[in-house]
Amino acid sequence: MRENAVNENMSQINKSHNLVLLIMTVSCFGAIFEAISQGWELWVVPLIAMGIIACWFFHITHFREPTFRENFYIIFAMLTSFYHGVHPSSFFDIVIISILVLITAAVMGKIIFMRLVFLEFVILMIGQIAYSIINKTVVYDSLTVSRIMLHFGAEALVYRSLEVLYEFAVYSEKLFATLKKREEAGKEGMEDFLVNISHELRTPVNVINGMSTLILKKETRDDVKSIRDAGLRLSHQIEDIQDYSEIQRGDALLEEEKYMITSVLNDIVMGFNIMSIKKDIEFIIDLDPTVPAMMKGDAKKLKKILTHLIDNAFKYTRDGGVCLKVTGIRRDYGFNLIIEVTDTGVGMSEKDREKISKGNYQTNKKRNRSTGGIGLGLSLVYGFARLMGGFVTIESTKGRGTTLRVSVVQEVLDPAPCLSAATKRFIGIAFHVTPERFKVSQVREFYKSMATNMAMGLRLNLYSAPNLSELKRLVETGSITHVFMGGYEYQQDPQYFDALSKSEITVTVAADKGFATNEGSHVVIMPKPLYGYPCVKILNGDTEVSDLLVGEEEKELKLDGIRALIVDDEPMNLVVATGLFREYKMIIDTADSGKEALHKYDTNEYDVVFMDHMMPEMDGVEAMKKMRFIADQKGENLKIIALTANAISGAREMFLREGFDGFISKPININDFERVMTRVMLDGKSGHSGGAR
Repeated sequence: MRENAVNENMSQINKSHNLVLLIMTVSCFGAIFEAISQGWELWVVPLIAMGIIACWFFHITHFREPTFRENFYIIFAMLTSFYHGVHPSSFFDIVIISILVLITAAVMGKIIFMRLVFLEFVILMIGQIAYSIINKTVVYDSLTVSRIMLHFGAEALVYRSLEVLYEFAVYSEKLFATLKKREEAGKEGMEDFLVNISHELRTPVNVINGMSTLILKKETRDDVKSIRDAGLRLSHQIEDIQDYSEIQRGDALLEEEKYMITSVLNDIVMGFNIMSIKKDIEFIIDLDPTVPAMMKGDAKKLKKILTHLIDNAFKYTRDGGVCLKVTGIRRDYGFNLIIEVTDTGVGMSEKDREKISKGNYQTNKKRNRSTGGIGLGLSLVYGFARLMGGFVTIESTKGRGTTLRVSVVQEVLDPAPCLSAATKRFIGIAFHVTPERFKVSQVREFYKSMATNMAMGLRLNLYSAPNLSELKRLVETGSITHVFMGGYEYQQDPQYFDALSKSEITVTVAADKGFATNEGSHVVIMPKPLYGYPCVKILNGDTEVSDLLVGEEEKELKLDGIRALIVDDEPMNLVVATGLFREYKMIIDTADSGKEALHKYDTNEYDVVFMDHMMPEMDGVEAMKKMRFIADQKGENLKIIALTANAISGAREMFLREGFDGFISKPININDFERVMTRVMLDGKSGHSGGAR
């Protein structure tokens, strides 16, 4: 047992060193490239190259003890960072290298070095500022000053967040060592701890996500985008911890409300586009058009089920594709919604399937992902499905892919089909997909099934065109009004398709971001993944690219002139919320306590108040009730929305029951914000002339 623990510890150290050296290698190559291109001291370049080679040599040969190697890695990284940062042309890039070095120090648990890296960043920035002022190399306008402040803020926030995570990791190690001796006696306490710590981590994660989003609104930067994406992943992991703990304790609750299945799928698509799923893996969504347009259920947990199933499929698929199929069966008691995710990945053994079916299977830490298996996400899928009164089935063969099927009953509010062709004119669709483009034949079947199910559900004429000559023959018959194909097919004869697009035939290409047609072409580019909703919009005559992934209920939200008060005892939360909400042209005011909020509302007029829950002296619920009393005396219909990191199951119902008009959890999700504001503000508009429209 002890030997296994030692081996597992060494394995974890090697994994962390692999990650550290990968980050260092990328950073060093960047520094070398910039040194050569900028003509810096070239004699340093071979030293950097030899240094990174030495790091890898020490790592591969396990030279000396791990502590010696870790100290060497960090010191070398700091020297490289200093060399890069002392040059004037690196003024606005210092934060990138510094954050990377901070991450390497945090991964290895070197808190002292983290502080030294942060100090190095401050010294370099002060030196750069002093140099630029003396030599007048930088014009200090408002944009430059704000960028510098954002860089300082980003560095400080990342440092503090990593420090909190480090402290959490240290504390967790000690706590887990104690709990290991108690086993079942400490199980309930651990679950409570995980819920509480996930709640506490929401505040720094909200700040990281919000600040990076604000930076990206001012300038497009890949490094900031990476920080934003990492923050999103971390926030999802925090939610997973909380959800898993609630399921284990039996505290998970359903939060049912009306939703549109097209809106749920749109959020899934947009989320996976942001997180940049594997580009070499095909992603197809097969949505049955006859699924009811409006249903009632827990849409949030439904999204989590979809996200975990798709994420799991991509994780274990190296070649081929992933197909999400959404269909169902109408019953007297409601609609039996069926979600099916099929991949062409590594598959699972019968033993793995048995463990999963019991709901107690988790990933083996020693297992390499390429050998198969399932992680924590599937435990959540089982838990959510059972909570909804549904079930999960698995079909899998080792080495030949997996199909996971979730079935849950939903109440039907609007039985109309979720997709329909609005036009009465004849529609003939040519589906032009060449078989040879797919290395895995199953992907071709995914596309064929998606197109067939869409055409049958919409009652349209569908023609298969497996090659260009067959497509031309179909076009010549005059029975084709629309052509759907991929970027590969378009590239086979772009001149022909450009000419065809200028006729009465609508030509659509489903392609990855960055794909472009020839100048003057009328070909419609539809963002991947290919699925029914944007296809139907094109069939109905909407060919604007920007509209193809936005549902009717999610068009641009107008909140011009809405007067809002944000109440939160955490200053950075106020900064983030203010920055995000001002994008909607709202008039923002802030308060850092319940008492200040009451004073401000007594002397000012607001249309909506965003209230934090956990605040000292007076919590959000008490402040809301006192604010309601003042509003009644003033004869105003004030809207109060809970904006809090308290996102446990049933939190939304609890806040609504207490008297709040809406609920938004932290980290702030823009889609959730817009939906709550649409329901709260637009369904009950403010009286003043500048209100929501």
